[in-house]
Amino acid sequence: METTLRPLSLGEILDRTAELYRSNFLLFAGISSVYGGILLVLSLVQIAAQRAALAMHMTTGLVVVSVIGLLILWLAIFVAGGLAMAANTRAVGWVHLGEQASIGAAYRTILPRTARYLWLMTITYFRAWFPCVLVYGAYAALILVYIRPTKLLAPHAAPPDPKTMIVFLASSVVFLFLLLGSLVYGILMSLRYSLAVPACTVENLKARDAIRRSVQLSKGSRGSIFMLGLLALIIQLGLTGITQGFFLVVGLKHHGVLPLWMSVTQQFLAFLTNTFVQPIYATGFTLFYYDQRVRKEGYDIERMMHAAGMTEPQPALALGSSIGELASLERGNGHE
Repeated sequence: METTLRPLSLGEILDRTAELYRSNFLLFAGISSVYGGILLVLSLVQIAAQRAALAMHMTTGLVVVSVIGLLILWLAIFVAGGLAMAANTRAVGWVHLGEQASIGAAYRTILPRTARYLWLMTITYFRAWFPCVLVYGAYAALILVYIRPTKLLAPHAAPPDPKTMIVFLASSVVFLFLLLGSLVYGILMSLRYSLAVPACTVENLKARDAIRRSVQLSKGSRGSIFMLGLLALIIQLGLTGITQGFFLVVGLKHHGVLPLWMSVTQQFLAFLTNTFVQPIYATGFTLFYYDQRVRKEGYDIERMMHAAGMTEPQPALALGSSIGELASLERGNGHE
């Protein structure tokens, strides 16, 4: 029986997260490097296209390239980042249970179910953060349609119309309150759904079933999950500040235009940040998932009885199958 399958305190989960991250760094970073590498290539292509547009003095082309590049990058972040998170979650489950894991095996497990993971993340992001997007959109529409034509925000503008100023100030205050409320709502909903990806990958659940599973398992531990997420966010912001702060300062001094070598260097450092940080989230949330199953369902006892041959064999994915078991399962059942 795995000694780690027992109820863990928040401190023990954080220690276990650091231990797994350190001892399996090449595995987890290798999985995340696929995601980081895709973003790196796309960013370098965008930089090259922007430089070409600047060299040909194509102002409109520069705007078009920048907008299209941004949309493609966001799509890549959603798709590649989501798959890397699922693959890391699968790998964490294996190593946490003392089983073999590899980069290839993790991706082979989750790629046949790509649509399921993307649908899961679409649902959870929409439910959690759509109010925030709606508030931003409404405020931006007000600025563009009503405030901007009055040139209230233009530099060296004439004294503003009192009515326009009142509308602008009142809408800004309402916006801040609504934004704060939507952020709190988004965080609370994200905590409810924080264990959905582990439930989906480990138990092979469909998207909506995984969400319901996460809501049930996360009850009673959302405060601790929040602390883990906050710690990971602080680490991410710290690394981003260290690696990107210099480029931000230089960019501000040069009106947003960096020398080519600095732009390329910036993207390589962003690749390292993406590679190093993402496994922290996957490791911590997966450990919380197993901890909640131990606390609420006696998963440690279930594993012990299964190892002793006292229960019927469970589906390989539900028990965190080893690589060999997974390969046998996929050969027998085919891809979903």
